[in-house]
Amino acid sequence: MRSAEDTTDLALKDHLENIAEKVNGVKKAHAVVMGNTAVVGIDVDGDLTRSRVGTIKYTVAEALKKDPRGKNALVTADMDLSSRIAEIGQHIQKGEPVSGFASELADIVGRIVPQLPRDVKSRQNSPSSPSPTR
Repeated sequence: MRSAEDTTDLALKDHLENIAEKVNGVKKAHAVVMGNTAVVGIDVDGDLTRSRVGTIKYTVAEALKKDPRGKNALVTADMDLSSRIAEIGQHIQKGEPVSGFASELADIVGRIVPQLPRDVKSRQNSPSSPSPTR
């Protein structure tokens, strides 16, 4: 049996996919929602130039930003990531808990959003800072 939160996440998943699929050039969209994180993968024609794919992805992001429930969604047109998002979505549709896919979703998010230097917190005794030797 699904929890109320899972049911809400599934409704939001469908909503975000519908927004993305209305964008010209998107053949199919796949979304996964987990808590405050939403990831949307889009399938586009494989013959498109990288520039055109980037434009479509940007247009999807703009469309999602206009919706209060989609404004923080991450968008990818990477075929591998979109396929993984679709697979996770199928498992969730079958009733498997979203939490079971947390590490895979974290990996997907990590590939979409690279580590930014400003987000790195300083560590004490960092291995990158050489210790003086005598």
